[in-house]
Amino acid sequence: MIATGEYELVTESVGLLDRSDRGMFLVRGGEAADFLQGQVSNDVEGLAPRHGCYATILNHKGKLRADLRVLRGDDWFWIDTEAIGTAVVRHMLQTYSLGRDVQWEEADRSLLSLVGPGADSIPDPAPPAEEHSFVEDDAGLWVRTDLGIDLIASGSGDPELDVEEVPEEVVECLRIESGRPRLGLDMDAETIPQEAGINERAVDFEKGCYVGQETVARLHYRGKPNRHLRGLLLSEPVERGTEILLGERVVGRVGSTCVSPRLGPIALALVRREAAPGDTVAVGDAQARVAELPFERA
Repeated sequence: MIATGEYELVTESVGLLDRSDRGMFLVRGGEAADFLQGQVSNDVEGLAPRHGCYATILNHKGKLRADLRVLRGDDWFWIDTEAIGTAVVRHMLQTYSLGRDVQWEEADRSLLSLVGPGADSIPDPAPPAEEHSFVEDDAGLWVRTDLGIDLIASGSGDPELDVEEVPEEVVECLRIESGRPRLGLDMDAETIPQEAGINERAVDFEKGCYVGQETVARLHYRGKPNRHLRGLLLSEPVERGTEILLGERVVGRVGSTCVSPRLGPIALALVRREAAPGDTVAVGDAQARVAELPFERA
């Protein structure tokens, strides 16, 4: 159960979550931008220094292998990814940078998320409002996020920040409320970006070729995905993986779930398009109303 005080901290002030388990990489070299442009789904070459983007690595069928954040410095690129995506990013760098002017290394850094409206009071100056933009000082990179600011520390030691730590489930509740899917929980190797609702953030449809582009573009311009990421407003808490039934038909399974202090039991789920927003579905012993994302504030 999420404590009300901890939830209020990250919605009214600021809390800290250590995310140093993410995979982290530094990429340099004269061909680094061109190399990454051909590997990920978003426009890396078009980034100005001190800006970044969210992107994916796909297989040849346009399905997710990893998702990642890419930041551009003056002469380097930074990549960080979910822990389960680390091996995919490492393999991409090892395999496809051979013979090119690309140098890379795994970075041993602390990554601390400052979550809440009070995050801007910590760095001086705070990064611009645009997500993934950043400023740099002796402490490291201060990167704008959807929930606050991340500090990617300049060294491997933990920087001292006078901010109260909060449990991961509190920050996860905010993520679920905002409708952002997480790799391994809400999307996996069978998911196409459009199904997960991340096309707008993760895919550039005007850039050159990259692995999986044909499928992603064809679905975007001509097709309709069979599944959509939706919210579930539940009558009672349920477990991740619980089947979702529309009538007698299984239309999906529960992904991330929590009990929100403002919305009650909620979840994210990839559901078949027959289960439209406003429909009532059965989820185990619970009932749920299918909702558009992000969840509306109560």
